[in-house]
Amino acid sequence: MNSQLLVLASSSIFRSELLKRLQLPFEAMAPNVDETPLPNESARTTSVRLAQAKVRALAGNYPDALIIGSDQVALLDGRQLGKPITHDNAVKQLRAMRGKTTHFYTALALLNSKTGNMQIEVAENFVSLRDLSDTEIEGYLQKEQPYHCAGSAKTEGLGIALIDKMTGEDPNALIGLPMILLVQMLRRENVLLF
Repeated sequence: MNSQLLVLASSSIFRSELLKRLQLPFEAMAPNVDETPLPNESARTTSVRLAQAKVRALAGNYPDALIIGSDQVALLDGRQLGKPITHDNAVKQLRAMRGKTTHFYTALALLNSKTGNMQIEVAENFVSLRDLSDTEIEGYLQKEQPYHCAGSAKTEGLGIALIDKMTGEDPNALIGLPMILLVQMLRRENVLLF
C-alpha cells in the first residue's frame, strides 16, 4: 500500500468533507492559481488546465505526496459560468439558467509528486433548473449566498430546491470532487481503502 502523504489542493470545506469520506489522513492547502479562462478556451479545457495547475502549484511544497486538484466549470448556451462572487452576478446567472440545462465539467487531477505521474479525468453532469421566479432566486440567494460556486447554487445545500433534474457520472462532482474517479486514481497509485 502506498504510504505517501495525501494532499488536497483546495481550501474548499466541501471538497474536504467529501475527501474525509474515504477515511484517509490528508492535508489541505489552497493553491495560488489564477482561475480566469483563457480566450477561446473550451469549458472542459479550462477545467482540466486549472485542476492540473492546482496540483502543480503545490508540488514544490510536497515533493513526496499524492496531490489532488479539482476544478469545475459550468457551460450554458456555449458560455462559461464561473463563480459569481457578487450577489448581482449570481442573480444574472440564475436568471439565465432558469428553465434550462447547464453542463458542468469537473476535472480531477492526481499528481504523484515523487514520480511525476499525473492522472487527469473529467466528470460531466447536467443540471436542469426549474423555471424560477425572480422572488425564488432572490430568496435562495439571501439564504445560501453561494457566491463562490460555479453556477450560483449549492446542490449539497438548499440549491437542490432549484433543480428540476440532474444527470451525470458522479453526483459528488457537482459538489466539487468526483469521488468515483478519485477512488479509481488512488487505486492506480496503490492506495487501498480496505
